[in-house]
Amino acid sequence: MCAAGRRWGRRQRALLWAVLLAAWEAAWGQLRYSVPEEMPKGSFVGDVAKDLGLRPPAMRDQGVHVVPEGRTQYFALHGKTGHLVTAERIDREQLCERVQQCVLRCELIVEGEMKFYEIEVEITDINDNAPSFREAETELRMSETTAPGSRFPLPDAHDPDSGRNSLQSYELSGDEHFSLAVQTGPGGDQRPELVLAKALDREEAAFHELVLRASDGGDPARTGTARIRVTVLDANDNAPVFSQAEYTVRVPEDVPVGSVLVTVTATDADEGLNGNLKFSLKKVSDMASDIFQLDPETGAITLLRSLDFEEGKSYELEVQARDGGGLFDTAKVTITVTDINDNAPVISVRSELSDISEDAPSGTVVALLHVHDRDSGANGEVRCSLDGNIPFRLEKSFDDYYRVVTASELDREQVSEYNVTVRAADGGSPALQSSAVLALRVLDVNDNAPVFSEERYSARLSENNAAGALVLTVRATDADWGQNARVRYRLSEGRVRGAPLSSYVSVQAETGALYALRSLDYEQVRELELWVRAEDGGAPALSSNASVRLQIVDENDNAPQVLYPPAGGAAGAGGARWGVELAPRRSEPGALVAKVVAVDADAGQNAWLSYELAKATEPGLFRVGLHSGEVRTARSPLARDAARQSLVVVVKDHGRPALSATATLSVVLAESVAELLAELGSAAEAAAAPGEAAGGLTRWLVLAVAAVSCLFVAFLLLLLALRLRRWRRRHLLPPDGGALRGVPVSHFVGIDGVRAFLQSYSHDVSLTADSRKSQLRFSAATCCDTLPARPLPDEPAPLLGDEDVAAALPTDPSAPSVSSSCRIVSTTLPSSAFLSFYPVGSVLSCEIF
Repeated sequence: MCAAGRRWGRRQRALLWAVLLAAWEAAWGQLRYSVPEEMPKGSFVGDVAKDLGLRPPAMRDQGVHVVPEGRTQYFALHGKTGHLVTAERIDREQLCERVQQCVLRCELIVEGEMKFYEIEVEITDINDNAPSFREAETELRMSETTAPGSRFPLPDAHDPDSGRNSLQSYELSGDEHFSLAVQTGPGGDQRPELVLAKALDREEAAFHELVLRASDGGDPARTGTARIRVTVLDANDNAPVFSQAEYTVRVPEDVPVGSVLVTVTATDADEGLNGNLKFSLKKVSDMASDIFQLDPETGAITLLRSLDFEEGKSYELEVQARDGGGLFDTAKVTITVTDINDNAPVISVRSELSDISEDAPSGTVVALLHVHDRDSGANGEVRCSLDGNIPFRLEKSFDDYYRVVTASELDREQVSEYNVTVRAADGGSPALQSSAVLALRVLDVNDNAPVFSEERYSARLSENNAAGALVLTVRATDADWGQNARVRYRLSEGRVRGAPLSSYVSVQAETGALYALRSLDYEQVRELELWVRAEDGGAPALSSNASVRLQIVDENDNAPQVLYPPAGGAAGAGGARWGVELAPRRSEPGALVAKVVAVDADAGQNAWLSYELAKATEPGLFRVGLHSGEVRTARSPLARDAARQSLVVVVKDHGRPALSATATLSVVLAESVAELLAELGSAAEAAAAPGEAAGGLTRWLVLAVAAVSCLFVAFLLLLLALRLRRWRRRHLLPPDGGALRGVPVSHFVGIDGVRAFLQSYSHDVSLTADSRKSQLRFSAATCCDTLPARPLPDEPAPLLGDEDVAAALPTDPSAPSVSSSCRIVSTTLPSSAFLSFYPVGSVLSCEIF
């Protein structure tokens, strides 16, 4: 029960120590890994990202890298996985020749966080070396008088491996006269000795051949052999004896090359050849054999090359003195190297900033430094400081790490750059020191917005400009520096006539030049109000606005447009519009006959219109108002004046050059509607007669060419026309058609030989009669109505002929004026002679298309 309690208590303590050790390592940022030696390059060592809680993408962004403790880079960080891998093949025996636990150290620097972590990697041994002897053959000389049981040291084997992979045992084979004994030295090393088991007899055997085998504890085990040749001599009574069993010497590391460090001495009581001594090094490492040299005659140990306390602090040598008879003695030589102040401190900048914002808070880390001195004791104690009166200070973070931080706020306007000098001095006498310079530039803070040279800009641009024309250039300046002072221009959002403002104008982002992207039309856009924004390159960006007013200057690019006679009128010579007006023959001078109405889309004097009578059948009969366009009689019509008068009116604007348009009016001098229709019929016949023959020939030629290909299409169109005709007649021509109920629907009209279908329109008019004359007037309720939609072209309409109109008018001049209402359901042809009525004073007006 008690034993179980004690075991549980030991387990609890072990667990507690393990937890405390892990907490201590986590607190100080240390990681420990283990990897066998001789692993190929790129072998996995440890998952640093997982152990430190870092993500591989974040590690790349924060500039994580591995810094070796020495000059050789043994480990590297895999950027994608965050794994610590070997950078080259590692030989434990080369790195840690006399160290039982071989540990390599490196540092993981996180530049983005100004942090570092220590990493220790233990290099474990593998059985990659077999035991070896310095000499493959060894010769021993023994006197035949040597007593059995005598011991003779044998050359020991060397295995650079450690632990079980190092030298474990010796075996001897070859002769019954000898046996093997292994002694354990003070340091735990095994020393083989040859034991004489049976007395020698030179006469029986002058030589004995033996094999000494050394084995390690690897799996599989490796062995090394040495051949031992024993020569039997005559008797040698006295063996050499050293003056002391162990020699100890302390030398400074700066001792000159070639200096005698120590001289070993030995004596032999024999004389002659048996008393002649020779000195040799029997047990020495490869490194020591390159540094020290033993004089075989004098026993003086001299220095072959410079010592370095940082490479080796002590060396152990085993010296053997052998006489001419084969007897020998051994002594141990220990050489201790003392440190001198021969290494200046080394300042390594592990992470640093090259730029810092002037608004950085106090305590901002600027650089992470590592200071190391290879010396020991006071010679290795380092003190760091900063030169000059600068707003920075040093903070010691851990062991030999220092941080350079800001001590106060920075002001770029006073100092824009700093060269921070860090000095490190050791505690030697005299002290050695070194320095490092950190170049730091103070970055500007974007605290100034761009300022325009003018608050409001204005410009004038003529219309019909070329696309890409320069309008004006705005300019803004920024008092900041660098990117914060780089000004870029852009337009504020807006719309013009439903289109984005950016489709009309653009601003060059670098220069502020404002360009017109399209040709502007004064009649559509007369003025553009826009805002130009200037932004600097800061983050966040600061901006300011300026108003730009762009006025479009009108040009005379629009000719006058004639509204009356309306667009439905027929086109005369030169594209002029012409219509038919009715004027009574008894008109007084100054009576209004018609009015030419025109407009101009331009502005200003480009839209000022004037009217001129360019041509007339009777030049003195009519006149045109210069600015009103009213056509009035200049005198009363005479009997000799032609019944049909043709007037050409020119409308001009006042632009430079002036643009013009013409309108042709036909005025019929008549007293009644019957006379008007008779005159119109004669005019239509006169117009159709010259072209009748040519038209007939053309029709026959067209029919001859298209008869074969269009016969079927014509048949289909005829069927469709007949169906549409029936449908329209049922819906558009009801039985109660008003005063013209008796007019047949399919009636054809003929005016002086011109025949065509009529189209139906519905207008309310009034027919009045008085004692003097008959007139056709629009009723007040319908004088402003427009014509409804026209019927289909292939549908006939009723006709209102001369007889119908004459019958509708009163014939008795003495009868009182009676107004009766009727509905005109048809006019004349849409293709040759279409009548429409417009009230102009009291005169009946019509227009021929």
